[in-house]
Amino acid sequence: MKTKILSASGLCKSFAHEGGQIHVLSQVDLELYQGDFTVIMGASGSGKSTLLYALSGMDRATAGKVLYEGEDLVQAGEKKLATLRHTDFGFVFQQIHLVSNLTLFENVAVPGYLNKESSAAEVGERAEKLLEKMGLLQIKTHLPSQVSGGEQQRCAIARAVIHMPKLLFADEPTGALNRKNTIEVLNLMTELNREGQSILMVTHDMRAALRATRILYLEDGRIIGELSLPPYDENEEKSRETQVNAWLSSMHW
Repeated sequence: MKTKILSASGLCKSFAHEGGQIHVLSQVDLELYQGDFTVIMGASGSGKSTLLYALSGMDRATAGKVLYEGEDLVQAGEKKLATLRHTDFGFVFQQIHLVSNLTLFENVAVPGYLNKESSAAEVGERAEKLLEKMGLLQIKTHLPSQVSGGEQQRCAIARAVIHMPKLLFADEPTGALNRKNTIEVLNLMTELNREGQSILMVTHDMRAALRATRILYLEDGRIIGELSLPPYDENEEKSRETQVNAWLSSMHW
């Protein structure tokens, strides 16, 4: 039986606009489980990124609950949410946001130093191992401006997991990458998931969706469909793509 990590119930998000309200999320209920690679898909404007930010505490829902380890993140204070971002949650974005005047090694290691449970030596060792896993160890002293976009994103993934988060949130992590770099990043995320990393990713990219073990489809701020898949196997990618395409067609994607 799967272990639940995080759950949402009755989640709503609205924005004031020209004297009225725009409802982006409407009564969303979902559960996220340990070891899953969950992907949220939907048309542009369906609320995918808004949902990810609400679930992670990066933004507050207007109504509803997000329960994590017995605490409602919608009601949690900023200090608690900041602590979770340093300890339990990791984040990867389409815009990579590396610190421009820090080396790749420093970009990965510095967030690890904020986690007081590990010594500086332990953080440095883990940073080295992550950079090696990402294929970046030989260029660890380079600045972000000296490496490719794909290398920057791989560094951002290493930074996101330096503190061994329980849940990794990814918002369109391949959206700004070419095909080669997209595949490299997806391979790394798939490997992390195989090693036990729980992932929630928002994407519009079919190549990314194929890596999921679970796909949720969002339409007008509501989850209208769910597809469960076995762990990704590149030898069965064609049949997997056919299955996912057929399901997405049934969702009118």
